[in-house]
Amino acid sequence: MTRDIALGQFIPGKGVIHKMDARIKILLLIAFIVLIFCTFNFVSLGTVTAAVIAVILMSDVPVKMYFKSLKVIIVIIVITSILNIFYGSGTPLVQFGIFKITLEGIYRAIFVTVRIICLILISSCLTFTTSPTDLTDALERLMKPLKVFHIKVHEIAMMMTIALRFVPTLLEETDKIMAAQKARGADMESGGMIKKIKAMTPVLIPLFVSAFRRAYELAVAMECRCYHGGEGRTRMKILKMKKLDYICIAFTVLVLIGVVLCNIFFPATI
Repeated sequence: MTRDIALGQFIPGKGVIHKMDARIKILLLIAFIVLIFCTFNFVSLGTVTAAVIAVILMSDVPVKMYFKSLKVIIVIIVITSILNIFYGSGTPLVQFGIFKITLEGIYRAIFVTVRIICLILISSCLTFTTSPTDLTDALERLMKPLKVFHIKVHEIAMMMTIALRFVPTLLEETDKIMAAQKARGADMESGGMIKKIKAMTPVLIPLFVSAFRRAYELAVAMECRCYHGGEGRTRMKILKMKKLDYICIAFTVLVLIGVVLCNIFFPATI
């Protein structure tokens, strides 16, 4: 199950999104997240969804990787959608006691589902197309104004990137530990919820030990390479905006204008 989790993975490629400046990718991601939650009718929602699909196609990343990123939270999406079906006013179409399904509730469930899916897909695109090194540099450059308040920007960016980078590694380690425990006769699938949680104890303890060991080895490796933070450090690759970045910014602005116009000229659905 854990091998299906695609969070934090970087997939090398030569697509349009791979070639963009990492800083622009982060800023445009934030812009898309805002746009996703500024859709109030099906036309604007369709505009943002089409833009997300276009970004996915330009990313040069296999579509199955995006399905893997959705697979992790499919249960949350389904539960959220079902709850929103019963959360709506108006004339009930179907009613079961105190629970009623209205047209507004169905619309709300569709909006919430599509918004969550778009949010996960566009966020996954950032990690799939940006290497940990570029992500660290971009975060540090974007948070550079915080240095005025004596905040250690480089260290924060480094910790965030390392944490994201080690998610696939720890998931792979979990798979190996679970396989080893099952080979020793451990039963992790039968029984109720409480029994399954207790059965995970032989997995969690070795996983924590492995995580601390990896953290210690990483700290020693960084110390051996004379790493002392960001002061005085130079970079092999300097982030620079190119013509492609301006084109992508223009594309996002067009999507923004389209969403605003759709919200103005078409009636709100929710």
